[in-house]
Amino acid sequence: MPFRRFFDRGAKQDAPDQPAEQAVEQVTETDEVEVEVDIDDVPPEDADHVDWGKRALAVLPTGASTGSKRPAALYGADDAIGPTHFLQSVGCRVIDADGNEYIDCTMALGAVSLGYAEPNVTRAVIDAAAHGNVAGLSSVREVEIAERLHGIIPCAEKVQFLKSGAEAITAAVRIARTYTGRDIVVGCGYFGWLDWNSDAAGVPDVTRALYRAVTFDDIPALERAATDAGHQLAAIVIEPVIERLPSAEWIARARALCDALGAVLIFDEIKTGFRLRPGGYQAYADMTPDLAAFGKAMANGYPLSAVVGKRDVMDAARRTWISSTLASESTALAAASAVLDWHEQAEICESLWTIGADMRKAVEAAIAASGTSGVAITGIDPMWLMRWTDPARERRFLELAAANGVLFKRGAYNYAAMAHDDETIQAIESAASAALVELVEEEGRERA
Repeated sequence: MPFRRFFDRGAKQDAPDQPAEQAVEQVTETDEVEVEVDIDDVPPEDADHVDWGKRALAVLPTGASTGSKRPAALYGADDAIGPTHFLQSVGCRVIDADGNEYIDCTMALGAVSLGYAEPNVTRAVIDAAAHGNVAGLSSVREVEIAERLHGIIPCAEKVQFLKSGAEAITAAVRIARTYTGRDIVVGCGYFGWLDWNSDAAGVPDVTRALYRAVTFDDIPALERAATDAGHQLAAIVIEPVIERLPSAEWIARARALCDALGAVLIFDEIKTGFRLRPGGYQAYADMTPDLAAFGKAMANGYPLSAVVGKRDVMDAARRTWISSTLASESTALAAASAVLDWHEQAEICESLWTIGADMRKAVEAAIAASGTSGVAITGIDPMWLMRWTDPARERRFLELAAANGVLFKRGAYNYAAMAHDDETIQAIESAASAALVELVEEEGRERA
């Protein structure tokens, strides 16, 4: 099936190097990619008998190196019926280990906003790899991409690259602690698996005590936590969008508390960067933090993140140690360059809002037509959710949806991508409708 794009929806009329219409035409006509499984990728004849989940558990402690890709995380149970491993991903479609094709609404947990294997990104990565992706020196791309991020992210006077979102937000916290000479961090959101904010097994109590979690958009709770920390407060760390946009008052109060107490305001823009706006929530809401972490869609699925921030705060990185051997390897930086090119040539983020609105309307229509209760569509258009009141019913819906050719995200966000075209959205509605009708019919038979 062709990888049709929506890039022409938001093409900019004043692109600096070439007309946007020409750039879009170049990709959609000459670079169309067929979603087909190469004959070398076809599993052996006995692939139907391969239990990839079982094989994974035999060699991987949790069955998947990414926690959100474990079967229990994907569907709600380890014994759920649904695909767990893929062979190929193109556009918004995934081919599983048995050769079945699915429309993907998860888009690699939000890491892909253009589409899987987007041709311009792929060419840039191949070219970088062909010239050697690492050396004992820094890549010139590190400087070039840092300069470009400085131009579009409000707080990005200086930039340091890393590989994952968890690394970037952790680096931001370390920089804030170094800058202030303080230890306590108040935060709201999911910041990854590293020790500074985790209450998981293996994290020392003394480390846990230095992090104080508060409820999203709860101003009194934020005020209490910050006041209790007082002049030991190093930073307030906020994931600015958690299922919905925050109130302006909540963000403004965080800014004011940091200013009053001499603390650092940090935004986790891993999900919101290059999705709400290229410059993230801070560009969307015109509220500038001192530091921010970016990742995911910044490189369209290639491993790259960045901690960015105001010059005087970022320069505290010279007084601590933040380093990763592959932080500036060239293929991910090349991918980011191609992503930045697209954002210069077309209104990508505006299109993601439009596409996301169409996706959620399609699923809402399926819910209404099926008469299904106990489920609602929430969130914001570029990253929306299906919220079920019964986890068992959610699990069964996800299984049935996969059987009908669509992968929805359990619990968290479904992400709009430029590869979700009108035909695809119609297919999403059809699959959601079929799955919901089957669910209602199954429940009716069980009651009978």
